[in-house]
Amino acid sequence: MLARALLAIVLVLPVQANAKSDLVEQGRQVFLASNCQTCHTDSDNGGLPLAGGRELRSEFGTYYSPNISPDRETGIGNWSDEDFIRAMREGIAPDGRYYYPSFPFTSYTKMRRADMLALKAYLFSLPPVKNQNRDHDLPLYMRIVPSAKIWNMRYFEPGEFKTDAGQSDEWNRGAYLSQAMGHCAECHTPRKGLGIMIEDKRYAGVQELDGEAVPNITPHGRTGIGRWSIDDLVYFFQSGVTLSGDVTGGKMAGIVDDSLSQLPVSDQRAMAVYLKSLTPVDNEIRKKKKKRKKEEWE
Repeated sequence: MLARALLAIVLVLPVQANAKSDLVEQGRQVFLASNCQTCHTDSDNGGLPLAGGRELRSEFGTYYSPNISPDRETGIGNWSDEDFIRAMREGIAPDGRYYYPSFPFTSYTKMRRADMLALKAYLFSLPPVKNQNRDHDLPLYMRIVPSAKIWNMRYFEPGEFKTDAGQSDEWNRGAYLSQAMGHCAECHTPRKGLGIMIEDKRYAGVQELDGEAVPNITPHGRTGIGRWSIDDLVYFFQSGVTLSGDVTGGKMAGIVDDSLSQLPVSDQRAMAVYLKSLTPVDNEIRKKKKKRKKEEWE
């Protein structure tokens, strides 16, 4: 009897280890597609990976990304599975605080529960980093009024991505990657008052976000990506090189390096197929010209 029990343990443990390894690898793929590295690492100031502190400037103030390493004191090391799901699905922290939509839970809500749990498993497999979260620099009225809660309850509708039976598997994969994980609309869609996305200009670009112009990625022939082929988009995801031969810069460079270029080619193509299927929107985005320093004129 004892021998049988020991044999069962010997047989089960490798299976459990393999299952955990598979879950962590699945989570790594979700991590890459969701671009966690770029937003949660203050690379401009030498910050450690996922320790938070990267700033996002907006018309409502400056937000700082939180520490999402598994540190128990300053990160998410004490979060349960349900804590993590609630934050991603509903935009609510374990202590009941409501997140500002600078954290794109408005897109992450569409992620499947299995992918969320895989992402958590991967994050918890990484080294913890002790780094205290920095308070957002917001106007007084946003700090004394529960503005995040009011915004969440008034403008946010949680819900998982629904497959479109009328589209191909590749299209649906691209839609899921773009809408839920990659949260492309968060940066590429102009907003009106209170930060509400303008739905008829979804993906049509933003003249300025955090000091940068964000291009129109609808397939409009003149102002968007209408002249780009599927292969052109895949090459851009892999290299950051645009159709005109320029290399993308700013924050998009980090997204290419940390996320898009790391995805399987099948996922890159799926995203390209989805983006090319969008309704074209005529919205010209002009890059801001950099001011030349005085000494450059002398």
